[in-house]
Amino acid sequence: MIKGYNTLNLQTAVGKSTTSCFIESPVVSQVCRFMSDTNVRGFVHLIEDTKTFGQKGFRKRLVVLEQNLGKFTNFIPLDFLGDTCDRADELKVGDEIEAVYRLSGRKWQRDPQSETKYFLSAEAMSFKVLSGAESTAASNKFDDPNEAFSEAASDDSSDPPF
Repeated sequence: MIKGYNTLNLQTAVGKSTTSCFIESPVVSQVCRFMSDTNVRGFVHLIEDTKTFGQKGFRKRLVVLEQNLGKFTNFIPLDFLGDTCDRADELKVGDEIEAVYRLSGRKWQRDPQSETKYFLSAEAMSFKVLSGAESTAASNKFDDPNEAFSEAASDDSSDPPF
């Protein structure tokens, strides 16, 4: 801890990572807003194609991570923007990854009389592959017990399947 500062630990519910902000009490929001990068871990569920927008060629690619949290499955959309779109080519569905992301929010209003809408997105800054899709597929080969029986039944040998 830095002398004269308090430490504030922030924990994200999704990524279960902790970010420490060294703050001087009157300026809590100003210091912490610059430390908004955090991590999330999950399995790649979906990789969309890169989309290009506008005359300047703004590029965006969506990658969705899946987390099985016991009672429910959590799907986390990550936006890869600009040059990071090409880095997502390294990913395959089923890969377990840890991604560093930054939250960004936007305000949108068509005209002064219309309703104001707010949008939140998670922009992927970097990632590392923790385990590949091949090893995950092999370990999950017989998640459905009936699939194991059907494979054994299709075996042409005369040996019993047990």
